[in-house]
Amino acid sequence: MLDSHQLNVFLTAAETLNFSRAAELLHMSQPSVTQHIRSLEQHFGTPLFDRKGRQISLTEAGIALLPLARQMVAVSLRTDEIMDQIKGDVQGNLTIGCSTTPGKYILPVLLADFMRRHPRVNAACNITNRAQALQMLEGGQVKFALSSIPEEFSPNIEFRKLIDDPITLLVPKNHEWAARGHIRIEELKKERFIMREETAGTYRTVRAALARCGHNINDLRIILSLGNSEAIAIAIQEGIGVGFVSQMVVERMPSPQAIPVKIHGLEIHQEIYIGRNRRHAEGRLQSAFWDYLINQAQPVIQRLSRNDFPRPGL
Repeated sequence: MLDSHQLNVFLTAAETLNFSRAAELLHMSQPSVTQHIRSLEQHFGTPLFDRKGRQISLTEAGIALLPLARQMVAVSLRTDEIMDQIKGDVQGNLTIGCSTTPGKYILPVLLADFMRRHPRVNAACNITNRAQALQMLEGGQVKFALSSIPEEFSPNIEFRKLIDDPITLLVPKNHEWAARGHIRIEELKKERFIMREETAGTYRTVRAALARCGHNINDLRIILSLGNSEAIAIAIQEGIGVGFVSQMVVERMPSPQAIPVKIHGLEIHQEIYIGRNRRHAEGRLQSAFWDYLINQAQPVIQRLSRNDFPRPGL
């Protein structure tokens, strides 16, 4: 008999095409992921992945299994939700996908408050890139996703704005801009920049803000691209260059060796949204979490907006 957990492992591996990354998302070991895939291949009597060194791709059988596995996993999750709903309690497993900064600085705080209210709830959070989080929401692997820039995605996904996240220009502590505290937008072209990858929400937000002021992000001298904001902040502290970083990251930097600098005529805000898939029926737990975020979480969101949290090491 097919195991819905094994099918979910297959789905995650198929979407990432990387067993190590799938193991991280599922909070499993890589050998365990590999064993689940082998068990499925033995069950069907055919390979599901082509393996060429470290590169994997779906076989014809794997491609055929993909939509069927999505349906079966969704039915399994829905069955659990219905049975939990019959019990009348807010309980069960809450699955959420999120991009890096929301996953580290927003979601844990919201979940802590929600789970204090509903102690029989368990949560699994998949912290990945923005596109992958939304793909998991579309495919039913997660019930909610936190993301920026929602308008580019599927019309099946309903988004609600949660919070404004200011984006700050950060420079090394000994940089001449740090002493001044502010610069003209034209001066940006003189510096070396450390940026997120082009698909990241922060990069797109900065690009759009510059464009509104008549400037092109391609005019910046980008010398280094890094996959998360903390790595950018560390590189800035080491004096490699300057960069744009979420204010949430800046406020939580211990003993900062980097200084925020204002840009005349340019304020950058990244809006963070919560999304759910309208096509997927909701259980009691999902309804309770959505209601919490929309109607009850404002005090927590206001604390997040004010960055009203202790700085590490202080």
